[in-house]
Amino acid sequence: MKHQTLAVAALLTSATAAQAVGLDRSGRPVDLIFQSGTVLEFSGGFADPSISGTDLLGFGTGDIADSFSLLGAGFRYQVNEKFSFGLIIDEPYGADILYGSGSPLLAGTAADVDATAATLFGRYHFDDNWSVHGGLVYQRLNASVTLSGAAFNASGLNGYRADFDTDDAFGYTLGVAYEIPEIALRVALTYHSEIDHTFDTTQTISGTAVAAPSTTDVTTPETIRLDFQSGVAENTLVFGHVRFSHYSVTEVIPSALAPTNTSLTDLENAWDASIGVGRRFNDKWSGRVAIGWEEKGTDDLVSPLSGTNGAVYLAVGAAYQVTDRIELSGGIRYTDFGDAIASPGGRPAAPFDNNDAISAGLRLRISF
Repeated sequence: MKHQTLAVAALLTSATAAQAVGLDRSGRPVDLIFQSGTVLEFSGGFADPSISGTDLLGFGTGDIADSFSLLGAGFRYQVNEKFSFGLIIDEPYGADILYGSGSPLLAGTAADVDATAATLFGRYHFDDNWSVHGGLVYQRLNASVTLSGAAFNASGLNGYRADFDTDDAFGYTLGVAYEIPEIALRVALTYHSEIDHTFDTTQTISGTAVAAPSTTDVTTPETIRLDFQSGVAENTLVFGHVRFSHYSVTEVIPSALAPTNTSLTDLENAWDASIGVGRRFNDKWSGRVAIGWEEKGTDDLVSPLSGTNGAVYLAVGAAYQVTDRIELSGGIRYTDFGDAIASPGGRPAAPFDNNDAISAGLRLRISF
C-alpha cells in the first residue's frame, strides 16, 4: 500500500486556557519527525472561541475568551538511511481571558499567557520497523493574572494582579516507534518532560505593591502521547492518538499567596484522544475527518480563569499536492466545550454553558 501523508496542519487542540487539558494550544506536534527525506514546513492557525456565562446575580459575563493565532515551523534533514535530525518551533501554551464590565462578581478578571518552544530532535532507525526519537526542548514563557470583582472580596484578593516576566528554560522529549511501511502502520510513543521556570514577579492590589519583587517557581506539565495509524484499504488510513497531561504539577503560588498556599491555577491531570480516517482520492488530493474528546474534571467547579470543562470536537481537512515537492494542507475544527461553573476559592460565582469554538489552519510542506 502506498504510504500516505494525509496530514492537515493546526487543527487546534484548544481554544482557551480553560479546558480539561489545561493551557495546551499546539498539542506539541511531532509528525514532522516521521516524514521521509529532507523537509521544510510552515504552519499557521486561527481560533475564534465563544465562551460566556451568567453570574449568580443574573449579570452576563460577556465573551471572556479572545480569538488568537498560532504560528509554527519545522525542518527535518535526512543524514543517511539510519539517522535524521531537525527542529520544530511551535506555541505550546497560551491564554487570553478577560471578563468585561458586565459581571460585578468577576469584572476585570484576566489571564494572559504566551509561550514559544523550539525542539531540536533526532531519530535513529534500528531497522525498517523500530526507531527511537528524542531531543532537547527550549521553552520561553511569560504571563500575567488579574483577580477582580466582588467574588474575590472574601479572600481579600479583589484587584490583585501578578506579572511574571519572561523566563527561558529547557526540557527534553523521548520516544519510540514501530512501523510496517507496507501497510502504512506506525505506532509511536512520545514523552515530553516537565519544564521548570522561575519567573521574576511583581504583585499589586489596585496598583499598590503588596509584596517585594520576588520569584515564582512554575512547572509546565509532562505529557505522554501514543499516536497510531494504519492502512485499512487501498489509499485509506485510520489514525488517532491518546495523551495524558500531568497538569496537577502546574501550580502558580506567588509570594503574597504563599502563606495560604493559594494557587492562581486549578488544573487537573487529564486525558484526551482522537480517531479519524484519511482517504487519498488521486495523485493530487487527499482528505480526512476526525473526532476527538478531552476529559472533564472531577466536578464542574473551575477557576474563573477557565470557563469550560472538557470538550468534544469534529475536524475535517484536505491536502493538495501542488508539485512533487510541495504540499499544501488545511482544515477546520468545531469544538463543543463542556459546561462549567467559575468558582473563586471553590465558591460558585458564574455558570458557563453552551460554549464552542471554530478553528482553522494551513500548512505548507516542501520536500527536497
